[in-house]
Amino acid sequence: MIAVVGHPDLTAPTLALLEEELRPRLADAARPGRAGLVLAGDGVPVAFGRAARRAGLTLVTVLPARDGVPAPLTEPDRKAAGELLLLSEQVRLVEYDPGDRASRIAAAEAMVRSCARVLAVWDGSPSNGTDATAHLVAYARSHGVDVEVIWPDGAEHGTTRPEAVPAGGVRTPAAGPRPGRP
Repeated sequence: MIAVVGHPDLTAPTLALLEEELRPRLADAARPGRAGLVLAGDGVPVAFGRAARRAGLTLVTVLPARDGVPAPLTEPDRKAAGELLLLSEQVRLVEYDPGDRASRIAAAEAMVRSCARVLAVWDGSPSNGTDATAHLVAYARSHGVDVEVIWPDGAEHGTTRPEAVPAGGVRTPAAGPRPGRP
């Protein structure tokens, strides 16, 4: 399996660049028995899902659950989850609270551990209260998971929406642009 993690605050043009950059990488991995794995959420997971579909790679979407029943997501993650479900061949329910940062990070860590490879959409910035990408990259590497860092030329961070709760971090109103590359 191939998982994706990444910054939760990327601009729409960056997500379009990312989708185009991911497609050939995923086409190389599109073989029987291989799949891409994402936690349902807006931004990077949707770009990955679209690229996987176009590349012919099976997609598996992880939905949060409470007591075996899908847990509610906030907008725009709910809309993104709907698109990911349409793109997916499989869905997995995983017990975690999408409103709790520690719970989401634990779910992302479990996803990373279950994969042979992680594609990290990361500019090299450290983890903080709004973004756990650096943590997940370090976590994957510490567990022997192959990590490929992707940061498309021209990629930018945008402003974030407080109502959105992505799989790889927590969105808050004050997360602005960050310079740098890995």
